[in-house]
Amino acid sequence: MCYRPHRLFVTAWLVAVTSVAALAQPRPVPTRIVSTSPSITETLFALGLGDRVVGVSTFCRYPADVARLPKVGTFLEPDPETIARLKPDLVFVHTGPSSAASQLATLGIETAMVTRGTLPSVVTTIRQMAAAAGVPERGDRLVARLNAGLDRVKAAVAGRAPRQVLIIVGRRTGTLSDLVAVGPGSYLHDIASIAGGVNVLSSVKLEYPRISMESVISLAPDVIIDVGEMGESPADSTRRRQITERLWQRHTMVKAVRDGAVHAVHDEAYVVPGPRILDVARAMASWFHGVRPQ
Repeated sequence: MCYRPHRLFVTAWLVAVTSVAALAQPRPVPTRIVSTSPSITETLFALGLGDRVVGVSTFCRYPADVARLPKVGTFLEPDPETIARLKPDLVFVHTGPSSAASQLATLGIETAMVTRGTLPSVVTTIRQMAAAAGVPERGDRLVARLNAGLDRVKAAVAGRAPRQVLIIVGRRTGTLSDLVAVGPGSYLHDIASIAGGVNVLSSVKLEYPRISMESVISLAPDVIIDVGEMGESPADSTRRRQITERLWQRHTMVKAVRDGAVHAVHDEAYVVPGPRILDVARAMASWFHGVRPQ
């Protein structure tokens, strides 16, 4: 007697095979990508994906090409409706308290969450983003290039006495009060170490502690890097840098001031953990030890 499988069995088998086949299909490569932060945007362009970016955050300024792109809010409060109107097939958001990812998921928009804030997370994020965008090999190449460059910086400063460094990332505008400095755990702390520096606040428990001018004097850093004010334009940045330099010049009780080792910086690479870490490391090596690694 010839056995005939039950119709329901055949139907179920066909559905299962179809489902497995669908899962086995490569995921479509995203062609309309939205970034919700400056570090994400910089990474996308460094990966050669700038032509796929259709929207960026309000504070994205680098590279210059992003000026023409629609703005979708800040990384803390991206606007889901604005993002939806851009019809993206992938949106990158940072991990954290923002509810953006869940709101976008409700709208049926695919999101990829990435970490931020430390030097290791920069490398992890590059690889995560490259994989999500369907170009993992580009992520590997970019990470290899950055690691090789950082190794050259380490080699250039090897054997030199570490310099004591204070990095300021915030303060009351136009003053040297309410100073916010870099503690352990941030990517600037890690880069300073690679460039032959020692963070004078490496023993504190806060990632970004507030300190007073009295503390600056007692810490006696060899080098001060001040990125506490960013300009809205190149001319504004130059003006703010000059103001910052004059503010520090008044405090001759600070060792770095007396030694002419205060560097007022108005380059967003110092506050945006991203692919420009190598530029930051090279600059620090020059300030700390007078070397210019390639």
